[in-house]
Amino acid sequence: MFVKTLLSGDRYGWKASRGDRHTIYSWVVKSNSTDSARIKKRGIPMQQSFVEDPSLSDRLFDLLETVFPEIGLRQLANIGRKLGAPWESASVPFMKFEEGRALAQSIPRIIAHVGVVELPLCVMGQPLKVGGIHAVATHPEFRRRGHYRDCMEAALEYCKTRYETLVLTTSQPELYQPFGFRVVPEFAFMVPCDHSGQKDSFRVLNLQDVNDCTLLHRLLDTRIPVSDVVGVYSEKAVFLVNEASRPLYYAEDLDALVVIEQEDDRLQLFDVIANHSLSLADILKCISHPVNEVILYFSPDRLNVQAKAIPYVLDDAYLMIRGSFAAEGQPFMLPRSARC
Repeated sequence: MFVKTLLSGDRYGWKASRGDRHTIYSWVVKSNSTDSARIKKRGIPMQQSFVEDPSLSDRLFDLLETVFPEIGLRQLANIGRKLGAPWESASVPFMKFEEGRALAQSIPRIIAHVGVVELPLCVMGQPLKVGGIHAVATHPEFRRRGHYRDCMEAALEYCKTRYETLVLTTSQPELYQPFGFRVVPEFAFMVPCDHSGQKDSFRVLNLQDVNDCTLLHRLLDTRIPVSDVVGVYSEKAVFLVNEASRPLYYAEDLDALVVIEQEDDRLQLFDVIANHSLSLADILKCISHPVNEVILYFSPDRLNVQAKAIPYVLDDAYLMIRGSFAAEGQPFMLPRSARC
């Protein structure tokens, strides 16, 4: 096994241990550190490996379902696994474990977690790989003891040499501002239209069907960003957690997948997955229901349409960014399919 210690004059840092296929990083402390006793007492979080310890996944989702019972994250992750894009292959977890309890079982509970997932974005026409902070959780029995702070600091240390920009979405911005994250305003885009309804060319993908699953993977693999202002390139794990439990509409005429919701004569468009640009008119031609208003939840620069930008907070979750972001100050929205 190859071992490389990423420590020089620092009192603590990362140690990388590389096997045949995977690299695992753990937080280590130099023996001469004056902070060793304090750190050992608090229990520094370690970057874990779902591959090395498969039990971590179930234990993590036990924590997440305790903290976020209304979301059903375990079920959403299961959908991604069945579709060939397991969450565990995309996320880098930083965890703290329960200590000091006389338990019959030998496997400790995970009591705090911060995850990092890589998002391949397009920002102002340029590719930008960002770190997405997600699934931040502390068990209710262990809050206000510094566990969240420890996990976040470890995740930020990991990201420091990998990403110039970090993103997250949250309903509680005050929890992340002390770590250098700032709220960046987002916009929805309103387009009035007079679409009377034409042929119905969209059908809902059947994700139990092998051919439809192959189609979904092809489109995700070859997609172009939905917007040059802020869009996402080929990415599957986050997309499937966010969207695979909803209807996904495919039009063979367009060879495109769209994420839409319609209520009466209002159409909401969340994403367009295709390997070529489409106009809004192209999409409307495939919809049989009348549409008098379209709300776009991404910048409309590729849709060949004039739209009114409206300040908007999607699902009560503010976009927060740490580091540089070229689209800041422009009207945009990070697509729902890429939010974490």
